[in-house]
Amino acid sequence: MMIKNRSKICLMVSAAIMAVAIVMSLLGAGINLGIDFAGGLAMQYNLGGTFDENDVANALKDMGVKEFTVTTQGAGKDEVTIRIKSVGQDDVQAVQDDFEQRLQATYPAVTRVGDVNYVGPVAGATLLKNAFFSVLIASALMLVYIAFRFDFNSGVAAVCGLLHDVLMMLAFMVILRNVVQMNSSFIAAMLTIVGYSINNTIVIFDRIRENARKTPTEDRVEVVNRSIKECLGRTINTTLTTLITITALYILGVNAIKEFALPIIVGILAGAYSANMINGYIWAALENAKRNKKAKEA
Repeated sequence: MMIKNRSKICLMVSAAIMAVAIVMSLLGAGINLGIDFAGGLAMQYNLGGTFDENDVANALKDMGVKEFTVTTQGAGKDEVTIRIKSVGQDDVQAVQDDFEQRLQATYPAVTRVGDVNYVGPVAGATLLKNAFFSVLIASALMLVYIAFRFDFNSGVAAVCGLLHDVLMMLAFMVILRNVVQMNSSFIAAMLTIVGYSINNTIVIFDRIRENARKTPTEDRVEVVNRSIKECLGRTINTTLTTLITITALYILGVNAIKEFALPIIVGILAGAYSANMINGYIWAALENAKRNKKAKEA
C-alpha cells in the first residue's frame, strides 16, 4: 500500500468540521451543557415496578418545567432519574415536594433513592475551568516528555495532534447536541483520549526515529510515509478492537454510559486520524524547515 502525504487535505477537513461547530455556536446551537456544567437538580426514585416515562415527563410539564431529561434505570427498569436545568437553590425543596406529590398520585409505591443533588451555576463554571486547565497541563507535560524522549519538533507535533483531537471532540459535541449532553463524564472521556491518542503518536514517532537514523539524508516526508505504512496494521487492529468495545457500551448502556462512550468513539477516530495523517507530517515540515535553514546558513 502506498502512503502519501495528505496532511493538508486532512487539516482542511478538520478545519471545516470545526468551522461548522463554531457557526452553530454563534447561531445559539452550541454544546448542550448538562446540569454538571449548567447547574440544576438531579433526583432518583424507585417507582415500585415498571412505569411509563411519559407519566414522569407529563408531571414535570404540568409543573411548568421546560428543560429536563428522564432516564429509566435499575435491573428491573423500576427506577427513574430526573435531571432539571435552571433551578434556583431556593426553589429546590419546593420543586422536589411538588414533583413527589404529582408522581405519588400515579405511582403510590414511589420512594426516593439516594440524595437529591443540586449543582449551582458557579460550581458548573468551576468544573469547566478545571477541565480546561487539566487539558492544558496534560499538553504541557506531554510536550516536555516527548521532547525529552525524542526531540522538540516531535513534542510540538504531538501536542498539535493532541489539541486537534480535543477540538474535534468539542466540535462533535456541538454537532451532536441533540444526541448527547456534556456532563462531568465528558472530562473523563477527554482525558482518556489524551492518553490514548498520545500513545498512538508515540508508537509511530518511535518508528519514525528508527527510520530517520537509518536514512539520515532522506527527505523527512518519505521517512514518515514509510513509518506510517509499517505501523498501519497495528493501528488498525488496536483502533478497531477498542471501537468495538466502546460501541457496544454505547448501544447497550444507559444514558450516563452513552454520555461517556460517544465522546470516546469520536476521540478514538480523531486520534487515529491525527496520528496517521497529521502529526508525523507536522514533524516532517518542522525538520525540513530546520534543514533548509541550516543549508542557507552554511
